[in-house]
Amino acid sequence: MRWMSLLVRQIRYEQKFYWRSPSSAMFTFAFPLLLLVIFATLNRGQTVAALGGISYNQFYVPGIVAFSVISACYTNLAISLCFRRDAGVLKRIRGTPLPPWVFMAGNIGSSLVVSLLLVAATTTAGVLFYNVTFPGRWIALILALVVGAFCFCALGLAMTAVIPTATASPAIVNGVLFPILFISGIFYPVQATSTLGRLATLLPVRHFEQAVFAAFDPRLGGTGIEPRALLVMLVWGAAALAVAVKRFRWEPRQA
Repeated sequence: MRWMSLLVRQIRYEQKFYWRSPSSAMFTFAFPLLLLVIFATLNRGQTVAALGGISYNQFYVPGIVAFSVISACYTNLAISLCFRRDAGVLKRIRGTPLPPWVFMAGNIGSSLVVSLLLVAATTTAGVLFYNVTFPGRWIALILALVVGAFCFCALGLAMTAVIPTATASPAIVNGVLFPILFISGIFYPVQATSTLGRLATLLPVRHFEQAVFAAFDPRLGGTGIEPRALLVMLVWGAAALAVAVKRFRWEPRQA
């Protein structure tokens, strides 16, 4: 119970820290919502021939749901830890009685809270304002979100090991992420048989998008669970976690 109390308190602290950093909250929280409003409004009434003529927003909203989780769990986690590392905060925390795992779990828990808020906001906006339907595949959606959150939190932690300085972290994190988002079909369908589509199938973003979309796809029957997509994300997450455990640094890199 003592460890649970510490963990809950750390998550609460990290949430306060997050919302009191306007630039961080603006980019990781408001940016996915801004993209949703812009693209969903511009493409209202459009259909996607490659997906059997379903509405563009029926395809796009699940993609933004996936992007929201990636934004909170990968982008926010990697950038914030790099800045706190280079400011000497992580080194000081390591020297306190607070167990390191509680600190890390608090950061991850805070990212999960932001993810849940974004998922709820984007899904609600899609259903209320853009005629998106959700067939009620809750198990498929929850599985996709849980496995995706694990995968991208692990990738965010692993990414800190290759970022040399905090000032370089936004450019490196987003420079790696956004090309992958586009070739993975987050914003518009990419044919799996194309060169970019084949490349995207090797990466976890494509599989996360497919797992979330399957939960929303009105053409599908059954549970909507995508076992292959979940397995690929679990493999990526496990590999990233192994890298993070071995290479994560609590102190700034020496010049």
